[in-house]
Amino acid sequence: MRSFLSQMFGRDGAQPGAEDSSDRPEQLRRKVLGTNARFLTAASLIGLPAGLHGMLQGNQLAFAVCIIGLTAGILSLQLHHHGQHSRSATAQVFGMLLAGLLLAVGDPQIPDFGLAVALLAPVHAALLARSRVKKQSWLALAGVIAAACLASLQMPWPASLGVQSAVLPGLVFLVSALLVAHSANRLNSVFEVYEKAQINAFRHLIEHVQDAVLRFGPDGTLLFASRSSEKLLGCHRYELTGGGLVERIHVLDRPAYMTAFAQANRDGKTRRLEIRVRKDDRQAPAATPHFMWVEASLSPVLDAAGTLAPHEVVALLRDVTARHDSETEMRDARSAAEAASDAKSRFLATIGHELRTPLNAIVGFSEMLTTGIVGELTPQQLEYSKLIHSSGRHLIEVVQMLLDMSRLEAGKFDLQTESFAPEGLVDPSISMVDGLAREKRVRVVVETATALPPIVADERALRQVLINLLSNAIKFSQEDSTVHLGLKRQGRFLNLSIADQGIGMSQDAIGRIGEPFFQANDGLNRRYEGTGLGLSIVKGLVDLHDGQLHVTSSPGEGTTVTVLLPINGPETKVVETASITPLHRDPAPQQMPTWQDDGKRRAL
Repeated sequence: MRSFLSQMFGRDGAQPGAEDSSDRPEQLRRKVLGTNARFLTAASLIGLPAGLHGMLQGNQLAFAVCIIGLTAGILSLQLHHHGQHSRSATAQVFGMLLAGLLLAVGDPQIPDFGLAVALLAPVHAALLARSRVKKQSWLALAGVIAAACLASLQMPWPASLGVQSAVLPGLVFLVSALLVAHSANRLNSVFEVYEKAQINAFRHLIEHVQDAVLRFGPDGTLLFASRSSEKLLGCHRYELTGGGLVERIHVLDRPAYMTAFAQANRDGKTRRLEIRVRKDDRQAPAATPHFMWVEASLSPVLDAAGTLAPHEVVALLRDVTARHDSETEMRDARSAAEAASDAKSRFLATIGHELRTPLNAIVGFSEMLTTGIVGELTPQQLEYSKLIHSSGRHLIEVVQMLLDMSRLEAGKFDLQTESFAPEGLVDPSISMVDGLAREKRVRVVVETATALPPIVADERALRQVLINLLSNAIKFSQEDSTVHLGLKRQGRFLNLSIADQGIGMSQDAIGRIGEPFFQANDGLNRRYEGTGLGLSIVKGLVDLHDGQLHVTSSPGEGTTVTVLLPINGPETKVVETASITPLHRDPAPQQMPTWQDDGKRRAL
């Protein structure tokens, strides 16, 4: 018995109030359950004296039906009061099924009131019960039909439970029909109210949303226009009927709008486009028409899948004039910046070419004076000639850096790559900075690994990289200090590192490395000369080689600059250097020479 009740009413012991009561249909369903339970209990109590009288007359069917109805009503009412509403509905449904089973078996005819009462049970379950109870009610109905069929074959059945009159089955059917009718009527009314409330909520939302909402019929007729469309377009809603909306669209944008509308209307495809729409000024009707940019989203209303009939279309119009103007301003600003950058590059190139010619003459003639070709000079004249010569060479270097920087920014610096030994970069570069190193009494220590592979790169560009890095390291080093220059292989890269013991840089300055004209000490009282283009040129040339530039530094502790250059050139592919097919196989694996043991170390 316990297992039967557990299966009938569910195995989980629902606690009072455990079910969700947030929506109105659920609340009304629970009220209907309580009303049905009271009605069923009252009807059973009213019929109970008649059932007792029938039992005394030898007919127990009426009493049994009243007891079933009373038990189902009281049990359903108690479950309802404890918040177990699903089980309350189950008690009513299965009480109806048991009453129908007794009446159907008690009547030898298959079509009778008992079967009709049993047929009402699944309908009652569909209105008030959960899906599991609905399935169980249909299975129980099949059992009732099977029992009625067996009873029609004159199966042995107690005579006291037989149907003596049609009054009792008719009354039971009337009570069951009233329960089902009451449930259907109440639920139908609440769903009508709920649906009307939902429609009013959606209408309120559409009327007060910022975007204009327009609904078009299958033939393109305007069916609805939200209140926000009046504010957006500056006109009354009735002015948009007919061709009012299309007439407000800019004549150049009408073909695009009509095409998108046709695709949404006929093909059922959502389309989005930006068009210009005229906005009226009610205060100044005679003013010049003002067009604004509107984002139009056209969505078809798909009633049935695969239909070929035209669809209704819902259009959402949003004012995007501010965004469009902002995008236009950004494009104009970008064009202006690009034009200014091009003008700057052309200016630097022109000035560089115009300055190099007289500077070369100044450097050449001052060098002739210092060498005594034009005659002997007094010590003071010789000193002045050397100053002119050094100043001229400094200006030529500055002009050359400006030209290189302008070509790098314009993307016109062409690399002339070829294969060469990286060791050949060291001596020419050190000779270029030897005078500066001797002047500051800085010693340059070179450490190169043996068996370095040839590198594919622009030798002149890499020499310039090395010269700029060495010049910076020496310039910012303390007197009587050391600058270390290292060359080694690191995987598929050539590692070129320069470390000094100079003033160092902060993390903010390291993050700005590569900016033109930036110097770590850039105040009016700076101690070190320079244009701030050296590292910018280095970074640009390293990037052209698809290399990497890493800087490690801290104030007062020196700086280490590491350049990683692909051995196979700027277009290095990982597959080209990841695996190497050997020409012959050695019996023992070869050991890669280490930098510390097999390297060459020399000081200059």
